Amino acid sequence: MTEYDYEDLGLVAGLEIHQQLDTDTKLFCECPTDIRDPGEATRTFTRYLHPTKSELGEIDQAALEESMVDREFEYLGYDSTCLVEEDDEPPHRVDREAMDVVMEIAQLLDMTLVDVVHVMRKIVVDGSNTTGFQRSMLVANEGEIETSEGPVGVEDMMLEEESAQRVEETEDGVRYSLDRLGIPLVEIGTKPDIRSPEQAREAAEQIGMLLRSTGHVKRGLGTIRQDVNVSIAEGARIELKGVQSLDDIDDIVRNEVRRQVELLDIKSELAEREASVDEPQNVTDVFEGTDSGVIGGALSSGGEVEAVRLEGFDGLVGREIQPDRRLGTEFSDHAKRHGAGGIFHTDELPAYGVTEDEVADLRDAVDADSEDAVAIVADDPQTAEQAIDAVADRARTAMEGVPEETRGANDDATSRYLRPLPGAARMYPETDVPPVRPDPTEVEPPELLTEKTERYQAEFDLGEGLAEQVAYGQRWRLFEELVGQGVDPNLAAGTLESTLTELRRDDVPVAHLTDEHLRETILLVHEGEVPREGVNDLLTALAEDPTLTAEEAVEQEGLGGVDESEVREAVAEVVERNADQVAEEGMGAFSGLMGEAMGALRGKADGDTVSDVLREEIQKRA
Repeated sequence: MTEYDYEDLGLVAGLEIHQQLDTDTKLFCECPTDIRDPGEATRTFTRYLHPTKSELGEIDQAALEESMVDREFEYLGYDSTCLVEEDDEPPHRVDREAMDVVMEIAQLLDMTLVDVVHVMRKIVVDGSNTTGFQRSMLVANEGEIETSEGPVGVEDMMLEEESAQRVEETEDGVRYSLDRLGIPLVEIGTKPDIRSPEQAREAAEQIGMLLRSTGHVKRGLGTIRQDVNVSIAEGARIELKGVQSLDDIDDIVRNEVRRQVELLDIKSELAEREASVDEPQNVTDVFEGTDSGVIGGALSSGGEVEAVRLEGFDGLVGREIQPDRRLGTEFSDHAKRHGAGGIFHTDELPAYGVTEDEVADLRDAVDADSEDAVAIVADDPQTAEQAIDAVADRARTAMEGVPEETRGANDDATSRYLRPLPGAARMYPETDVPPVRPDPTEVEPPELLTEKTERYQAEFDLGEGLAEQVAYGQRWRLFEELVGQGVDPNLAAGTLESTLTELRRDDVPVAHLTDEHLRETILLVHEGEVPREGVNDLLTALAEDPTLTAEEAVEQEGLGGVDESEVREAVAEVVERNADQVAEEGMGAFSGLMGEAMGALRGKADGDTVSDVLREEIQKRA
């Protein structure tokens, strides 16, 4: 990957961190915040959404473009879904627990709380909210975090309702699940103080650590999302949405910088060629009888082929601007927004069943010469016309440089076009929810995870790695509870982190284990009812049948402790079976026989006891 001089390019970046809060109920109703399986849905209903004007009579451009794609939105409801979630009842008051958590976060980010929190409506017509808008409120502003490359300002913090979860695309539109809609969501926006990809990642990690320090944020895939705003001096501000992994943030920034650099180079080249973009025209006749499966399929269904001549674009439409993405891919993204499957262009043709003769005829049909490129769309007439118009518009924008826009993050750290940047016209006041006066004296700032790690090392004599695993893990409260009951800290920490990690790697369904399963297991070991060596077998049994208690699983698996006479008998049998090896190697046989002895006892005896007895038995025969 090319590494640029980011200071010389004038890189400016900022973050928007979206984190679900782990509260008992949703932000504007009393429904639970649990995620359900779509198969549990008990009913469905559909909606069509349209943009509305702001109080100043303006319509947000992003919402307007979204509404141009005519789609039906289907929603899955559950036995826990209420009228607020369906938008058949006004929202209730702001959840008190959620407000307390964001006040804690504000203290950790050194932010100033606003005097009065007012709820606003943000227009959203992609179907992710049944209302056609998202409720959002400014809670705090003007904070700061530290990074190794200098401080990064925190501009504002919003408390919002999470969107509905997209389940799948349907023939008519999109299907959403309402279980996620309304979960409290905190949005933290930094100032544009970030100057390198590495600093972007470090800032995101620092904010993530502070959020987890509250102990009141959800964990797991999809519960935290990072948006990154990136621009360079001659480029434009780009909002990159939906970065799921912290590991991708630095690569996302690098790839966006590369995209903008390449687009600026393309702009210069187009200016030198005095490039222009023609009006689209119908070229269906060129492809009559074509062997291209895509084009032929469209024509056989009553479709047509629309083309646009891109004067001076030859060789540039196929130019790579991100890994495995070209300027033509950008054109295709815009075409897809209008329902087309994609585009073909002459930088990649002949290919896909399109012949050299058809390419020549296509060039003749639109009066294109060797310095020109031609893009085509084959689809039903309305889709083809809208899609080729979108391609032509994007090609004209290429002559201007880098367009401001919102882009979606791909899994490979590249990005794709989503929509124009939203403007202020998408926000207007919510009249159904009364304002809230936050009182910071009601909450205390929590212990940071970094501080917790240091305390576990000092107070419980845990190694640095294990202490960090427990502090940053999801079960630190259970760890502290068990240690408070006198359990050995290394036993508790090792079981909750190392043992569960080992079982997970062995494909044991550890997600089925509850805190009660773990608590009972560790206490049985602590009380001497089960040897440490039996923990893996015990937790495996509980994971495979979560209806069992730990004591029932001990009995089922025969994991109860055995007395010394039974240990001695089992070890003696092992030594006897290996008498020749013992006679020849003496204590050198110990290591191999130890594993066999532990296997014979199936975790029913403590390793130290087995070791002592094995040494005695070997010495008798040596």
